[in-house]
Amino acid sequence: MSLIKDKQLSYDRLRRVADIEALGFKTTKGIDKLTGLIGQERAVRSVDFGLSVQSKGYNIFVVGEPGCGRTTYMLSELRREAEKMPAPDDWVYVYNFDDPSQPLAVNLPAGRGRELAKDADNAIEELKTALSKAFDNSEFEDSKAQLVKTFQEEVNKIMEDLRKWAEEKNFSIKRTPQGFVNLPLIMAPPLPQTESENAQPAAEPEAKKESDGDEKPQIVRREMQQEEFEKLSEEQQQALQKVSEEISQKTLEKLRVIREREKELKEKIKELEGQICKVAVTPITSELSAKYAPNEKLSKWFDEFTEDISANFNVFLASARDESAEIDFTRYEVNAFVSNDPKGGAPVISETNPIYYNLVGKVDYENKQGNLYSTDFRHILPGAMHRANGGFLLLDADELLRQFMSWDVLKRVLRYRELSIENLGEQLGYIPVSTLKPEPIPIDMKVVIVGTPYLYYLLNIYDPEFGKVFKIKAEFDSEMPRTPQSEYQIAQFIAGFVEHEGGLNFTAAAVGEVIEWSSRLAEDRNKLSTKLNKIAETLVEATAYAKAGGKKLVGVEDVRRAIEEKLYRVSMWEGKVLEEYRSGVIRIDTEGSVVGQINGLTVSQLIDNSFGSPVRITANVFMGEPGVVNIEREVSMTGPIHNKGLMILSSYLGRMYAKNYPLSIAARITFEQTYGGVEGDSASSTELYCLLSAISGIPLNQSIAVTGSVDQQGNIQPIGGVNEKIEGFFRYCKARGLTGKQGVMIPFQNEQHLMLSHEVVEAVKKNKFHIWSISTIDEGIEILTGVKAGEPDEKGAYPKKSVHGRAQAELEAWVERSFRYKKVMNDRVDPPKKRKKKAAKKAVIEASGGR
Repeated sequence: MSLIKDKQLSYDRLRRVADIEALGFKTTKGIDKLTGLIGQERAVRSVDFGLSVQSKGYNIFVVGEPGCGRTTYMLSELRREAEKMPAPDDWVYVYNFDDPSQPLAVNLPAGRGRELAKDADNAIEELKTALSKAFDNSEFEDSKAQLVKTFQEEVNKIMEDLRKWAEEKNFSIKRTPQGFVNLPLIMAPPLPQTESENAQPAAEPEAKKESDGDEKPQIVRREMQQEEFEKLSEEQQQALQKVSEEISQKTLEKLRVIREREKELKEKIKELEGQICKVAVTPITSELSAKYAPNEKLSKWFDEFTEDISANFNVFLASARDESAEIDFTRYEVNAFVSNDPKGGAPVISETNPIYYNLVGKVDYENKQGNLYSTDFRHILPGAMHRANGGFLLLDADELLRQFMSWDVLKRVLRYRELSIENLGEQLGYIPVSTLKPEPIPIDMKVVIVGTPYLYYLLNIYDPEFGKVFKIKAEFDSEMPRTPQSEYQIAQFIAGFVEHEGGLNFTAAAVGEVIEWSSRLAEDRNKLSTKLNKIAETLVEATAYAKAGGKKLVGVEDVRRAIEEKLYRVSMWEGKVLEEYRSGVIRIDTEGSVVGQINGLTVSQLIDNSFGSPVRITANVFMGEPGVVNIEREVSMTGPIHNKGLMILSSYLGRMYAKNYPLSIAARITFEQTYGGVEGDSASSTELYCLLSAISGIPLNQSIAVTGSVDQQGNIQPIGGVNEKIEGFFRYCKARGLTGKQGVMIPFQNEQHLMLSHEVVEAVKKNKFHIWSISTIDEGIEILTGVKAGEPDEKGAYPKKSVHGRAQAELEAWVERSFRYKKVMNDRVDPPKKRKKKAAKKAVIEASGGR
């Protein structure tokens, strides 16, 4: 049997069809729903271990490609684990009576934070009423009046004693708006009274009458007038001045005593008020303190709370007397910063927008007429790390690393287990800004970050602290083995999707089509893709088409249509390229045989689609020494992998043909009509076939496209994108007309990757298209040429009519012609007669000893 028949694959080897009977159901209705994760045993074990270790640094970095269920699984696992854990403490911020700029953080059992805030608000209202009643009590007023009366009596006595003492010195003490004034007293007639004089003399004048009864001028004791003082002699004035100073000194002493008594009065009144406040306030605050005991920090705050209320009871009285008065009681409120459900287990926080303030929290500022003003402790807002304290925090690596300072603050919190709310402007600004500095809160949480392998390895390379805080790697695979169990799990996933979405159930055949599509996504017939989001998209669209058709079940035709329509929506550029082939703008031959020309296959990779297309490869060979040269390489259009494949060709030619004589060949290979970069070695075997054809002169069948790389021994090696390449050439041949001779030759290792479309499989089944699987260059060259490749004999010679034999003969002929050409050229430059004369002359010189 010829190789072209022997190496041809039958249609049943081009696509692994799901065993519908083995699934064991007719529709997805009634089958068990999928629980847990499928095909991720390694990741599951890693996650389980990471969640069980509570030591510092054992946070989890989940590695995997998007769509494999990383985030959904982690959320479900974290919630399951959190349900078994106790609810962490609540945290509240309260006013710091010692330093208002540094609010105090207090922890309470779960659920008590909001309760304390409510109780504090209620207590303020109760205190307003209690203090108002306490100070409206007549007993308080009577006690206060008695203290004032005692003080007044004592002051009056002091002043009366002072006045009497001054009178003994013949002075009176008079109080004026400017203070106390000392005036001398004299015995003299009274001053005439005027109508405008209303003031009475400081001391009643003492009248003296003559004993004989004769009426004479009345003599009284009165204050000396200024003009009378000025009539005195200097000595008399000085004497009076000296006494006045003595009296002034005595007056100051008495005034100091009065002030001391006044202070004592205020202290007694304050003490009295304090006692009244204590009687009114203590029962309320003591009840609160006892309710939340034992809590040493909170008890101390309640003591300060009570003292501050006693010191500022007037504001409570003012508020009670005038409800419309704007009085600030915010210092007595409680900011329920973080509250947890006591029956809800540990918190699980998924922060989808991990900007700095969303992670760390912030102090809100108040905007007044375009200016920001610092607020109080009530406006301290928690971040995701506060809310996740005592539980779990789930973050997306890509989103986290995009945000300024977020990664740095997360590492700092995980290292030091403490979180301070800091303003970014405070950290980065050159001028300090006055703002609140809330007391830091201790943090104990487990962080789970979901990211791609690329980000994981970048962080390992560029951040030396990464491995210290994320010691657990949970890696999700993008594929899983295709077994009866995993196929049934796909069916369970579909059943769960139907229940969750409230959609139509799927027939067993439709489920089988989804399973086959999953294998196509995995690019391996023996595996299934774990990118469940892509599978879910197909389920949604298939359901939509079934509903549009008025069906009660989703059938296989609906799934196929969903897949085909999705590919159609993203294949505009593929259609444009195909049109170029169809119109002949891009030249591809699919019939006949040509020397030094072959159809290779390439894959164009777009973001949402990848498709294969043929490319014409040609080779020219001629005598020379440069060896094999790739034109694309010379103009810097190829990558290193492609260049490596080209160098392997040179090595292969040397191994096959240059053991007994040197190669004398110059070859030029190129990808025709390519104007972009060329990378990869999947066309290296194709280039070698083209080169062998050019050397041997044997034409290659243009109906067959080729893919596969080659090693130095001539073995064919597998490549990627085999399904896209085959389907791409098939579409081109279909557009030009299928002849029944066209097909694709692939490496035998790629057979396991074949999950071709139903259209290609049907064409192969009807012998309109063919797939060949080969393992060596010799097998491939025979299929392409219809000529045996040839096996070397003991001397290394190949059969003359074989491909290698004809190539070897051609290369030997080139070497012989090369030698003859060199001889002719040498004879022209240096004729034989001239060479004989030179040789004779040289012999004579040597015989004569060089003379």
